[in-house]
Amino acid sequence: AKIRYANTYRLESHNKFRDYLVRDKAQAILTNKLQQAKYDGVSSPSVCASVSEEILQAVKELDFDRYKYVVSVLIVEKAGQAINVASRWVWDVQRDTWVSAECETATFIALALITACYYE
Repeated sequence: AKIRYANTYRLESHNKFRDYLVRDKAQAILTNKLQQAKYDGVSSPSVCASVSEEILQAVKELDFDRYKYVVSVLIVEKAGQAINVASRWVWDVQRDTWVSAECETATFIALALITACYYE
């Protein structure tokens, strides 16, 4: 039989999300994977997917409890243009948070956005 526990009514995490750890980890992954790469429009979607999966696994290994993560990686060719990136969420100001990291090379800019949503 499966053991059932009573609700603790605890609203706070035992291991809270520390943005500086996640930022450092994401920055290191972006730098290691993309520093020597050149922009290629055909392979960029697969590179974004693999880098975002690697960042997601690294964040999960930090073992922050009661959080769900969304990792988005964007690679943009440098062509003298400006870019605005926006996203919308239903947000709990006290518990939800986000972190960004970027890597700039001679031919492109890579931006990673890690969103941590508190999950009760």
